[in-house]
Amino acid sequence: MPEQEHRDQIDDLPPSAKLVVWVLEAEGELTQQGLMEETRLHQRTLRYALDRLEEESLVDSRPNPSDARQSLYSFSR
Repeated sequence: MPEQEHRDQIDDLPPSAKLVVWVLEAEGELTQQGLMEETRLHQRTLRYALDRLEEESLVDSRPNPSDARQSLYSFSR
């Protein structure tokens, strides 16, 4: 469960972004494809959610070591 400081930021986000946070908390690091499979969000909706989360510094991304074309996303603690 996100800490109180993060909860306040999350409350103002769209439902898609809240879902992404929940999935990343439960699953750990995932690629955008992995997030699409877990959330069942459309690619455009997922990208919007990730952008909003990155703006709020709630999600970190880093290159995927097994495929440099992809990023791995994780919830910022």
